[in-house]
Amino acid sequence: MSASHTHSSQIAVSARGLTKHYGHGGSVVKALDGVDIDFSAGQFTAIMGPSGSGKSTLMHLLAGLDSASSGHAYLGDTEVTALNDDQLTMLRRDRVGFVFQSFNLLPMFTAEANIFLPLTLANKKITADDRAWLHQLAETLGLSDRLDHRPSELSGGQQQRVAIARALITKPDVIFADEPTGNLDSRSGAEVLSFLRTSVRELGRTIIMVTHDPGAAAYADRVVLLADGQIAGDIHEPTPESVLAGLDALRTYSATAV
Repeated sequence: MSASHTHSSQIAVSARGLTKHYGHGGSVVKALDGVDIDFSAGQFTAIMGPSGSGKSTLMHLLAGLDSASSGHAYLGDTEVTALNDDQLTMLRRDRVGFVFQSFNLLPMFTAEANIFLPLTLANKKITADDRAWLHQLAETLGLSDRLDHRPSELSGGQQQRVAIARALITKPDVIFADEPTGNLDSRSGAEVLSFLRTSVRELGRTIIMVTHDPGAAAYADRVVLLADGQIAGDIHEPTPESVLAGLDALRTYSATAV
């Protein structure tokens, strides 16, 4: 391992004292309350917690989709919380990929055109390297024979895999996935989760996923538990059972905290 700070357990995303408040005066809601956390590069992390625990808020602040009330969020060495709107747009375009619950595919485009969309929107010429990467993604995601199909000709699971390939096409530093299996049946959901895990293990990507499903969280390398806007637990090498036990402990924790 080299002596420089770019060792294998590099930090891809981190937060220090990250806070988000809504409202003002007497009715302030603390959606996020002074969170300190590091996410390792090349790791699949799930964020879980009861409804209103702050998990989506945390993801939106880390991805630069929302602004913090106080504290700092970093993508690698870049302080996301210090960027202006133009810099945030560039950051999201060049260094971050997103997968949402809704697939957000353009119906008139083929799967291939949808996957290349981030490059098209950035006015980037599609190179031979981009095509080679597309084919590697299509192979890994089981889409090779679907690239000329439009979204209406694809199943929900296939559409979500196209959305994952689109998120990966720019080789972003981090993929943020918000309930990526929320609109899928259990079999398609399991397929999508194993592809997310494959993209971490075989393609070296970093994924941070918000989910409410313990089964989905168990595909991750690590589960971070949130309650009342604070980190309330951390599970490494999770199983559905250990995640459920962690969530049960959260309920007890929230009940005693009231």
